[in-house]
Amino acid sequence: MAFSKLEELELKEKRVFVRVDFNCPVKEGIVTDDTRIRASLPTIKFLIKNNAKVILASHLGRPKGKPQKEFSLEPVGARLAELLNAEIFLTDDCVGDGARKVISDLRPGQVALLENVRFHKEETDNEELFAKKLASFADVYINDAFGTAHRAHASTVGMAEFVPVKAPGFLMRKEIESLTPLLKSPGRPYLAILGGAKVSDKIAVLDNLLDHVNAMLVGGGMAYTFLKTLGQGIGNSLFEKDSLEAAEKILKGAKARKIALLLPVDHVISADPKDGSDAKTVEHIPDGMMGLDIGPKTRELFAKEIARAKTIFWNGPMGVFETPAFAEGTMEIARAVAGSGAMSVVGGGDSVAAVNKAGVADRIGHISTGGGASLEFMEGKQLPGIEVLDV
Repeated sequence: MAFSKLEELELKEKRVFVRVDFNCPVKEGIVTDDTRIRASLPTIKFLIKNNAKVILASHLGRPKGKPQKEFSLEPVGARLAELLNAEIFLTDDCVGDGARKVISDLRPGQVALLENVRFHKEETDNEELFAKKLASFADVYINDAFGTAHRAHASTVGMAEFVPVKAPGFLMRKEIESLTPLLKSPGRPYLAILGGAKVSDKIAVLDNLLDHVNAMLVGGGMAYTFLKTLGQGIGNSLFEKDSLEAAEKILKGAKARKIALLLPVDHVISADPKDGSDAKTVEHIPDGMMGLDIGPKTRELFAKEIARAKTIFWNGPMGVFETPAFAEGTMEIARAVAGSGAMSVVGGGDSVAAVNKAGVADRIGHISTGGGASLEFMEGKQLPGIEVLDV
């Protein structure tokens, strides 16, 4: 795909509409994690520097198509104002006379933040009239919200058709440039590490990666569906009965392609995933107990595979790492990936949280801001929010 470059556009005094991803956790009117706001700053600062009239749009939470105070972007605007050390003009709605007045009063270099676009059902329905209303605010359309690029909504897809000039922002471009080589020209050996609770969430990406990787490590709750498929005892561990057939197909596909697909050989177990006071390491899980983290032998096995890799894609934790008793497997994988020297890409909220918790985020090649979007990208799908930017 071919895209216009933000730095090559005529921006001076233009109304530049930027779809950002400001879907941040907010508690008692305070943003508790501003990672997504900070990720958008390079694009916003560039537009301010180039005297654009900057119009930001985002969703927050799931307000189900109607205004709800708890999902207002007001706290996000306050945090953005602090980070930019500049006034942010928050509109009372994302469309209508109030928003139009704020935008018409903007001077070059000033920033307006539209109220939550999902306060309107028409946003998620990608309703054409609503998309045209948003587009009427813009001379230039920039999408910098990779986290929503897999959603065909009015602010991510629909309105772009009615704005003559469009391009990805710096964050979106970095995501595309970092993820594309994983499917086109990865350095080899190429290793995928997949974890998390459910196989069903990742069947498509597992299937697609079989055509690209040299090895695959599977941990987390999803590993027990594979182990169950192989006839191993898994005690009370999480597994998906409806995904046993898919897991068997993936195991056979890996074998046919001579791809090493490594599963846990030992486990940290407990009767309660939220407690861990009875946690212990075993190779065979007894009835009544659950596998909740990869054990030390598995960590060593996985670390050796990680050390060999030249390219690594990691999505999903190795256990219930929110509970300290079951965190070490995920932490060791994070440290191993960071120390591997490989071109590494980490996606998914839990994996990103893990590399931050392990203090190794600065040694990861690329940390993706889109969990679902990065997975769909790795499935080989065309993401609508990217496709619409193609020139």
